[in-house]
Amino acid sequence: MRIGNRDYTRAEILRRVGNVNQVGGTRHTVLAEGRATGIAAIDFDTGAGLRFTVLPDRGMDISAASYKGVNLVYLTPNGEVHPAFYEPEGLGWLHTFFGGLLTTCGLTTLGAPGRDGDEDLGLHGRYAATPGRQVCDRTRWEGDDYILEASAVMEECRLFGDKIRLTRTISAHAGARSLAIRDVVENFGYRPSPFTILYHINFGFPLLDASSRAVVSAAESTPRDARSAQGMDEMLAFSAPVPGCEEQNFSHRMSLDAHGDSYAGLINRELHDGLGVYIRFDGRALPYLNEWKMMGEGDYVAALEPCNAPCDNRGVLRQRGLLPFLAPGETQEIRVEIGVLEGEAEIRAFEQRAAEARG
Repeated sequence: MRIGNRDYTRAEILRRVGNVNQVGGTRHTVLAEGRATGIAAIDFDTGAGLRFTVLPDRGMDISAASYKGVNLVYLTPNGEVHPAFYEPEGLGWLHTFFGGLLTTCGLTTLGAPGRDGDEDLGLHGRYAATPGRQVCDRTRWEGDDYILEASAVMEECRLFGDKIRLTRTISAHAGARSLAIRDVVENFGYRPSPFTILYHINFGFPLLDASSRAVVSAAESTPRDARSAQGMDEMLAFSAPVPGCEEQNFSHRMSLDAHGDSYAGLINRELHDGLGVYIRFDGRALPYLNEWKMMGEGDYVAALEPCNAPCDNRGVLRQRGLLPFLAPGETQEIRVEIGVLEGEAEIRAFEQRAAEARG
């Protein structure tokens, strides 16, 4: 385990602490105020400055996240809302959207509300309001590494309908500045099922500010609508909050490096000595990335959202021949890594990796 600028063995650590939580660990709590009352939460602390909160009752998504006391994410006015308040119709999803480091959209639809055949679909699907079961904390030593790890199973299913199961494992190493998300998705039904997923990763002040810039290893970028088309030249740059601002969205088709990985991140060189958050993900499983740019007052957020389909309603994707499916019994594994970049050297190294992936 690395602490500061020195590596320690397990034996050396245990000789120096009364409780291993001195150098990193997980802590289980239950939220107890307002619409958050009753939500189970797992706080991760890597001991290297990275802290984040996983919500088993909200699909093992991640709300708060900070590095050395600096907030990294955008939090909506809703805060962390219990899934009992979920509204599936139309734009009702927005009433329970907390933002945070990760809100997952899916699992059988994402994007705008609309119809698919004779079914009415709400914004971004049901996943983010799905409580996990078989929640398990497997934080443990492996050799000289202390691994923080929690997992749970989420299911989106109904009688006479699609049956999709997602098993999520979130892990981090004590002494490290990154976390890993491993999702295994299975169609446990007996007919093909649509499978769409989008990792809604949301950045906020002070990481997001007028001096911030996004990095995306895109092969092709297109605006989502006419309003977004007006901002194509500045799609990776940001401003101070703008009165009366309206959101823009950009769709990126991702390029891959030699390992099949794609890259995105948000960097603020004027925050401390340079601070950023990177996303590395399997570009074969997630070939697209949606960029959400909202520079409004109060609603001040930039999101980078790896996804397995363009961020369109399921009916639109079906018409365009872009709707992913899982066959009965088929499984798919998806991995996403999120980490902190600190200082100019790390920022430049990440920018170089993204540039190499773009070819």
